[in-house]
Amino acid sequence: MIRAFQWDLARQVERLDWLLAQLPRYAAWGYEELHLHLEDAVDYPSLPGVARTDAYSWSQFEHLVAAASQHGIRVVPIANLLGHTQYLIKTETWRDLNELRAPDGSPLPHGQICPSHPRTLEVAKKLIHDLKPHCTAGKIHVGLDESFHLGKHPAAQAEIERIGLATYFANYVGQLHQLAADHGLRTGIWADMLILLPEAIPQLPRGLMAYDWYYHGFRRHPRFELYNFAEYDLTPALRRQGVEYWGCPMNGAFRHEPLPVFGERLANARAWWHRCNETGAAGFLVTGWEPVRLALEMTMVVDAAIASLWMNPELDDSTAMLAKGFERTGVAAPAHDAARLALAGDTHAFAGYHRWEIDRRWSIAHPAENLAGLRAEARFFARAHRRAATGFAASVTWRLYLARRDVFVREAARGVMRARRLHSRGRTAPMFDLITTLQTAADAHVGEQREGRAAAIRMGRRTRRADIIQQNVVALRADQQRLRAWRRWLASVQKDPMRIWAASEVWGAWQVLVWVHNPRPCVQQVVLQQRTTNGAWRDLAQRHTIEFRSAAARPRSPGQRPWSVPIDDPTQPVRFVVRGAGLVELSRVQISNGVDTHQAVNLPARTRVCLGQPAPKSGWPDLAAHDDAPSWQPEWPPLPGREGKHRGTP
Repeated sequence: MIRAFQWDLARQVERLDWLLAQLPRYAAWGYEELHLHLEDAVDYPSLPGVARTDAYSWSQFEHLVAAASQHGIRVVPIANLLGHTQYLIKTETWRDLNELRAPDGSPLPHGQICPSHPRTLEVAKKLIHDLKPHCTAGKIHVGLDESFHLGKHPAAQAEIERIGLATYFANYVGQLHQLAADHGLRTGIWADMLILLPEAIPQLPRGLMAYDWYYHGFRRHPRFELYNFAEYDLTPALRRQGVEYWGCPMNGAFRHEPLPVFGERLANARAWWHRCNETGAAGFLVTGWEPVRLALEMTMVVDAAIASLWMNPELDDSTAMLAKGFERTGVAAPAHDAARLALAGDTHAFAGYHRWEIDRRWSIAHPAENLAGLRAEARFFARAHRRAATGFAASVTWRLYLARRDVFVREAARGVMRARRLHSRGRTAPMFDLITTLQTAADAHVGEQREGRAAAIRMGRRTRRADIIQQNVVALRADQQRLRAWRRWLASVQKDPMRIWAASEVWGAWQVLVWVHNPRPCVQQVVLQQRTTNGAWRDLAQRHTIEFRSAAARPRSPGQRPWSVPIDDPTQPVRFVVRGAGLVELSRVQISNGVDTHQAVNLPARTRVCLGQPAPKSGWPDLAAHDDAPSWQPEWPPLPGREGKHRGTP
């Protein structure tokens, strides 16, 4: 069984010298192949204008592939040729390949390429021609994953109606397979589309490679999130068709996570290792995705720990494996102490959209949140910050900033609510004292932001070019702007106490409060909309319910999260809409300005409203946003201030 690892250069370009220095280490750990996820990270000779500004030159890419070969590591380029082809559509040259069209028929600036477009095979030929000399493993991976826009182009619809979506997809795979074969290459694809279109499997070309991926622990079979995390098994059908099977765990973090959830990553790898051995898989690929919010060294630690599966098979627990990872990489010492600290941090993972919303706005506080738990989290990382060493220290310090920010923002929101209550009772002097306290806390957070920024820069510069601004630094700049706005708001209240009722950065003039229940996880998005004066509905806020944690990656979950959204005008109706696949339940729907809190009169206490569509058990899901999506409109009792006389109107 081939042992392989992946670098996602498409999402984060790392320093070439740093990448070159890691190759002998991966070879020493027993990795045999390197899969390179590219997109626009290299300057293809045949595709001028596709490469982004920080892309590797073609000579640098050649150098990387040659260096890998010198260390006995074969390279498999990944050239996305269906889903995740925004890197092509962004250019004027290739935009017309887009599946998605405006009402006038023109291509939208976002989407994916269409297999039926007459120039799609042209761009595929160019990519394969350019990459062929660097396919030192004798194969090319063409992606094809998460291609949910498939069949939207008018040119494709008639053909799909005639032959069906599964055959349409299989035919396209066959065309790409033949293009690769013309260059003496084998073809690999991600396997998730085969879960959605199992009828395509008997029509696939023999000799194809299917890379099966799932990123949580499992006992026997992996699960598929779009089908409410139902188990699936592609191996019998693939084996009958002569399609090579690969298993793919993941080494890093999802989206905005600053650290891997180490224990869950290792549990995922162990599950795939056992499955690959049991099924006779041809390969085991440790994938890594979107390493933009964490130090890439942290994924290296996981890669080195996973190598224990073949280097130290007697180790079958996360602490021992992770200690080996820290030992082999030298990222932090003593290795066992670092491993225990990293695994203890899993309890406080910054994971899921309910945690990441604060990256986009600070008006996220809900009165029912467990602030004590967030304070305990900040204390944990303050202790960890003092204990972490070497390359681990910057990541822990950045995580400490995020924990402190969580507490600061929520305490500030509670301060606004208390100040409004004091003002409503005519207690102006205590209110001003409270505002002064909030200003002092804001002043202290300036220092916390400064410390966080230094950590974010250290995280990036260990492996990345200093002239490229890292995403954590960008996020912190947005936080600094919010903090300045918050301090200006506090100063305005000191001058005019009636400003206490105006919307602030941490708490709106009013907030819609709701509990979101997700007992059957799938791919749902809850949206709060408000009707405009012309009768149209506009989105105020959205939240994806998926949490990227193993405890929530199962068919039934007790998961419930509070959600809080600011609203400027409570006189205009609002409604909840659920998009995507799966059902969501809502309860305790309220509107509050911090003093007056009103329950929706059409949703009695201890009851829930259910929205959405049941998760599919098979077939092609419809994930598009529809104007007629199921919705529910809360009805409020008469609210103070509708005539503009209430304290809630500044």
